[in-house]
Amino acid sequence: MRSIRVEAVTEPKRSALEAYTRQGRNRFESLLQEFVEIPSVSMDPSCRDDIQRMADLAVRTLQSMGATAKKVSTPGNPVVFGRFRQNRRFPTVTIYNHLDVQPAGEPEWRRTPFKFEIKGNRYLGRGATDDKGPAITALMAARYAVENRIPLNIQFVWELEEEIGSPNFESFVKTMRHDLRTDSVIVSDTIWVAAGRPSIPYGLRGMVAARLLLETGKKDVHSGLTGGAARNPVAELCQIVAACHDAKTGGVTIPGFYRDVMPPRLHEIREFAASGFRVSHFKKAHGLLDLRTHKGLKVMRRIWSEPTFEVHGISGGYQGPGVKTAIAPRAEAKVSMRLVPLQDPQKVLRLLRQHVKRMNPDVRVIPEGYLRPYLGACSGPYAQAARRAYRYAFGRDPAFIREGGSIGAVVTLERHLGVPILFLGLSLPEHGYHAPNEYFDWGQASGGIRAFVKYFTEISRIRS
Repeated sequence: MRSIRVEAVTEPKRSALEAYTRQGRNRFESLLQEFVEIPSVSMDPSCRDDIQRMADLAVRTLQSMGATAKKVSTPGNPVVFGRFRQNRRFPTVTIYNHLDVQPAGEPEWRRTPFKFEIKGNRYLGRGATDDKGPAITALMAARYAVENRIPLNIQFVWELEEEIGSPNFESFVKTMRHDLRTDSVIVSDTIWVAAGRPSIPYGLRGMVAARLLLETGKKDVHSGLTGGAARNPVAELCQIVAACHDAKTGGVTIPGFYRDVMPPRLHEIREFAASGFRVSHFKKAHGLLDLRTHKGLKVMRRIWSEPTFEVHGISGGYQGPGVKTAIAPRAEAKVSMRLVPLQDPQKVLRLLRQHVKRMNPDVRVIPEGYLRPYLGACSGPYAQAARRAYRYAFGRDPAFIREGGSIGAVVTLERHLGVPILFLGLSLPEHGYHAPNEYFDWGQASGGIRAFVKYFTEISRIRS
């Protein structure tokens, strides 16, 4: 086990940091506008050129702040790598963010998704909070740290495939293994429990995504002439989906699915209970009319530390107005399973295939990628540094929780770098991750600059 020692480092002057933050607001907003107005949708092939434009802008932005930067090619989208290197004897921290975004085709958008707009302290546009706003926040804090000679080397890894599961991120890490040497990693791509309640996740769920396909004919057929004899693939897939989980409770009914699940420990449950989570706020922030349970601790466990089976879409047959009395020749269901620590994605996929084959051997299970779950530490010098940073910036200790989402790059960084990974997210539930009318706000950005600077100061003292 490595020994840790702490060295003396001068604290940043709060008045100077506040002045820097106020004076930098216009620069922050200008950069965020440039970033948001590039539709860097990684899952849309038509946005390939926009992905390259986003990477080029990211390189120029890092360089304009005084960092070195380059665009690193992978078999897929590039990754941008930047660095403030002050002294090789200083400790190094690496900050991960992603600059690709979700599609924005939802009908609920009240404005053009890729047109940046400022409304008071809010910054509207796809990618504003997930994850371009937090990325720029961290960059501005890093610039302050370097200009004020905090003894720390700061590196940036900005990915452009996170929203599709980071399929080529490992290629980047292997290519840049020497340059990526670091003492710790920060990931700024997570969500607080609520406004005014900072949160530091130390665990992420994994995921298996798949398509279930069934073909029983060559063309649409008349239900009056063939109904009762012809197989109905839409109905058969509905039966398969219903046999994989209980739609009312959410319980997964795939045999063996829960065998490797590691439940949260008692001290984790206590942290959950003390996190400030409120069911009413959760429902309002996500626009939910009802839940499977309204007990706070049960909701927290279900979204943070329990696995799931979800249906994202079933397609097949006539989709127009009215009813066309035809039987479709094929159907497809899109599903995913969120996984928790000790569950193996490949094993879970195998269990799904076996379950589906037993019920209907004609259904094809086509995997669409997987991510392993992650469980880090919620104690130690880096966690304590994060606690002090949030208290300094936002006036309140953070809650240490898990998060229900998945970040593929985290598992890759853990495996290849083997250093502490901390999650210093700034987004709020109401900001709209993956949702229409997404936004970020200046309160979180300005507080985030203060928090990052304080965290940089704290970890610059740590020597192993």
